[in-house]
Amino acid sequence: MELSHEDQLRLNVLLANPFDAIRIDDSRMVVYALTGETEAKIPLNPTGRNDIYLKQVRELLSGHALGSPGGYPIYLKRWTRMGQARDDNLSELLKLGEPEAVTAVSGASGLTNELARRVWWANPCAAIARSMLEKEAVITGPMGKILARYLVEFLPFETESELMIDSVRLVLQPDLIDDQTREHLWAKGKQKRAYHIGFLAAQPNNLPEPQPARADINQYSDTLIQAGENNNNFATLLIKLLGKDGQSFLAIAESILKKPANQDDVVILLNTLKKYFSDACINQDKCQDIEKIMSESAILCEQKETTQANNDHHHNNLATMLANQPNLKNEIHAMLVLARCDEAVVTPVFARTTAIGTVMRKKLVPITDQLLVMFSHLRTPNS
Repeated sequence: MELSHEDQLRLNVLLANPFDAIRIDDSRMVVYALTGETEAKIPLNPTGRNDIYLKQVRELLSGHALGSPGGYPIYLKRWTRMGQARDDNLSELLKLGEPEAVTAVSGASGLTNELARRVWWANPCAAIARSMLEKEAVITGPMGKILARYLVEFLPFETESELMIDSVRLVLQPDLIDDQTREHLWAKGKQKRAYHIGFLAAQPNNLPEPQPARADINQYSDTLIQAGENNNNFATLLIKLLGKDGQSFLAIAESILKKPANQDDVVILLNTLKKYFSDACINQDKCQDIEKIMSESAILCEQKETTQANNDHHHNNLATMLANQPNLKNEIHAMLVLARCDEAVVTPVFARTTAIGTVMRKKLVPITDQLLVMFSHLRTPNS
């Protein structure tokens, strides 16, 4: 099938002039071209089946942009969603009228603010906005606030927790939204707890409605601060946990853990907890058994001094903390446990069920009860 003479003429005139991007409306059979801030429109007049005709149009565009009439290279589709598109031809990929090519550019490491503007014209959707807000050049450029505003406005229409959490996390990056919008998102999070998980991931040390520091913090602050200044990672994390920032984080995480809505909430919350407690992680091995994690962490807490077998920085710091702060042994144990608990501990449960809500929470009780005890150790002052 060949293009109609009218379409071939119009498209060749388009290709003979500079332009920035192409968008094809498959349902209306219209080609749009962007040049600067100006948009041109070319209605198509197919001479046969629409899908075959559009393939011919895209081959013409590809031959002009890439020197290859085969359309968007098939092998590149494998890399599209991994951000592996070559940075040296990103602008040309936007001239193909291929949705996959637009997605490839949105995830490319070499994405600039100008390219982001063209991508957004070509395919303004939440997935593209999230992809581009992972790039520093976009976050700090004019497009950052435009994309963040779109994601905030689109949030009420998101149905998947994972996407809600990711959107909130991304828009909370510095200078993208104002304080009023931030407060609005936090307030909505009291009904949609996924929003609060996004806050935990994006601003763990700057949450709204801060909690007071633990009542007994003054009892330990001087020695913990001094140990932290000597590069003791356990001391640095513990003084933060006892302070208002840590207590605020723990309060929100605990409230979500008590009543998660679905499996995505649980998985992302646990992964967020592990990242927050990463400075206390000695054993990097994945473990699906909460009892084993509890037991191994308890054994580490019996370590009174550095041994030849454990002669490394983390074990030395742990031994120092246990020796100097025996009253904080439960807190140290809790840190060690939470530093190892990620989605792996719930994998055995979720592999056997798709339950959500109350049924899911009942199945998770053997795990969440243990974790809530750890939260209690960190939030309850020692008598």
